[in-house]
Parts: sequence; C-alpha cells; structure tokens
Amino acid sequence: MKGAATEGEASSSSSSLHTSAFLYGIVDLGYVKPEQIVPMTEDLISGGIDLLQLRAKGHPEADVIRWGRAMHAVTKAAGVPLVINDHPRVAAEVGSEGVHVGQDDDAVAKARAIVGDRCFVGKSTHSLAQAVAAQAEGADYIGFGPLYATGTKPDYVPIGLADIAEVHRLVQLPIFCIGGVNAARLDEVLAAGARRVVVVSAFLQAPDVRAAVASLKSRLP
Repeated sequence: MKGAATEGEASSSSSSLHTSAFLYGIVDLGYVKPEQIVPMTEDLISGGIDLLQLRAKGHPEADVIRWGRAMHAVTKAAGVPLVINDHPRVAAEVGSEGVHVGQDDDAVAKARAIVGDRCFVGKSTHSLAQAVAAQAEGADYIGFGPLYATGTKPDYVPIGLADIAEVHRLVQLPIFCIGGVNAARLDEVLAAGARRVVVVSAFLQAPDVRAAVASLKSRLP
C-alpha cells in the first residue's frame, strides 16, 4: 500500500490488512480494565469487528506485552488482525499483525525496521497535509481525525467532516475515519465520503457490545 497503489490494495508488508476491513475497534485501557481486555476482545470479535487495536497509554511496556499476548491469542484464532498502538517493540514481541504510530511517535520507516515486513504500519493523521505525508512516508493505512470532540483525546481539536472526500482523493491507502464516531453520527460520516471508520467508546461503553458492533457494521458499505 504505497503511494502508487490503489485504495485497499495490499502490499507485502500489509498482507494481514484485509481489503475487506471497514470497521476498526480499539481496546483502550482508558475505558477497559486490564481484567476486561480478553472478554472485551471476544465481544468485539463476536460482533464482527474487522480490525482490533490495543491502546494502553502510560502503562509499562511489560504489561502491554502481557496484555497484547492475551489479546493476540483471541484475535489470531478468530482471524482478526491485531494492532499494537505506539509500541513497535511490543508488536514485534507479541507477533501482532500491525502496529500504529502517531505524529509524535516513531517514523513509519523506524517502526517497520523494528517489526519487519510481515507487520503493517498505520499512522494517525489530523490534516490533509499529514495524510499526504503519511502516504509518502510509506504507511500502510492512516487514521484520519478526530472528526468530533472525543473523550479519548480531549486535547485534539476536531477537524470535522469537510476534508473527508478530499483526503480520499489525495490518499490511495485505506483511510479509517476516527474520533467520536458512533451510531448516531455514522450516516453523516458516510455521507461526507468515509468508507472505513474507527469506533472506540461507543462500543466499549455499550450495554451490549456484540449487538452494538453488529448493528453498526450492518450499515457500512
């Protein structure tokens, strides 16, 4: 999935990032207690999540490795790619299918040097310029947002929906729109041109996680 590829076309380094992955979930330790990681992972997968990330901001690397291994046992058995947020070394240790880096984290090339070509690398972007730069940097997919204000990242200024169509014109990679996406907002996000979305708190805080995932997924392309 380098710059010359068409949207959704897999490269050798992203063979586990299926072109049919449209719904991305995140097990965020800001919402999920450590003892809930595996049950939450199971519920998200049962609901039909396509791609799943472990986000454990501020926790010791040893703990993230332990939690990542526990999650990977579940995701691998289900055929759902696991992405480790922020920690390429943890991704390499766990053997996850993907790693995700932010604007202030390691460059894509540095992350890939740690995880190897078998692991795809995603990057967070918060503007059209950052999205184009991430493609040039060699990212395998990008997160684009936050679209709305979100409790997950309260310090980030929402970018809104106006640039969604344009980022899909400029970037030939899978683009996952993120930030405050939920069932009530999905129609306007899709109408703005989104094809793939990331849902975090709306799933993690749902009374019935499996039902919430299945319902939202049924509305995606």
